[in-house]
Amino acid sequence: MVTTETGTLFLHPDRNLAMELVRATEAAAIRATPFIGHGDKLGADGAAVDAMRKFLGTVNFAGTVVIGEGEKDQAPMLFNGEVVGNGRGPACDIAVDPIDGTSLTASGRRNAISMIAAADRGAMLDASSVFYMDKIVGGPEAIGVVDIRQTVAENVRAIAKAKGKSVAEIQVGVLDRPRHEGLIAEIRAAGAGTRLLLDGDVAGGIDAASYGGRLDLCIGVGGSPEGVATACAIKALGGLIQTRMAPLDDDEKQRGLDAGLKFDYVYEADELVKGDNTFFVATGVTDGNLVAGVRRMGPIIRTESIVLRARSGTIRRITADHLVEKWLDED
Repeated sequence: MVTTETGTLFLHPDRNLAMELVRATEAAAIRATPFIGHGDKLGADGAAVDAMRKFLGTVNFAGTVVIGEGEKDQAPMLFNGEVVGNGRGPACDIAVDPIDGTSLTASGRRNAISMIAAADRGAMLDASSVFYMDKIVGGPEAIGVVDIRQTVAENVRAIAKAKGKSVAEIQVGVLDRPRHEGLIAEIRAAGAGTRLLLDGDVAGGIDAASYGGRLDLCIGVGGSPEGVATACAIKALGGLIQTRMAPLDDDEKQRGLDAGLKFDYVYEADELVKGDNTFFVATGVTDGNLVAGVRRMGPIIRTESIVLRARSGTIRRITADHLVEKWLDED
């Protein structure tokens, strides 16, 4: 058994891994740039997937995609169970979304990101058999006062009191979907305001958990991959995340039961991702509250990324300039 510090770092993700993973999210974001605003979300997703897969192959780790993106809408994807990395480093679980917000990218709207979350091998909940989760996310003030089992009104009042705000000042992020019409009405009836998210509830959840964020809570049904990835970020921010499985039908619920998932059960952060050796990295594709989008400046492409590490509780922002000629084929 290896007991040296070097041996331990080899077996578990260390701080350098996050810096390597940023290269993959930067690559995905840059490759998606020509598709921004051109209406081709599958083209954007495909370019981002190819770039992310290529760069992940150079990283010193043995990564397994525990939960990926694409199966919901038959989009290009890094598939569940895919092994990435060069195999010469720590064994990790990863959750990926080369573009969280393909529709945002295609339409040229805000808040599209490329993201990867990583943790020790076996740490992440494999929720791939159920595509959606009901979620509630908040900052440190939400811990012990906000609970997904409470009513919306109770949670709005609780977070207002914890933050020293009036209920009218509370802003709740919700994905703008027909399924959330009742939820949106409940939030407004409670006296709070809503910020409707066109797509991308990962960025919304991180905003709600961040000090100085524009949102106080992020609530509603969104993707399971995003839920697991968000949990990695929330651990670094010291916030709250709770989820419940939201199967589309009885067949999907049965697949979840067969996979060992629990229903009518609240998953806390430590059940979504075990331990504190977690990372979350994201690069902006389009401008958003979390990170700025990719910018072309003459011969330079500028990217902005965020790196969150739970063990140290650090949040790093990375701005990088890339030569256009190295990245984009132009006529």
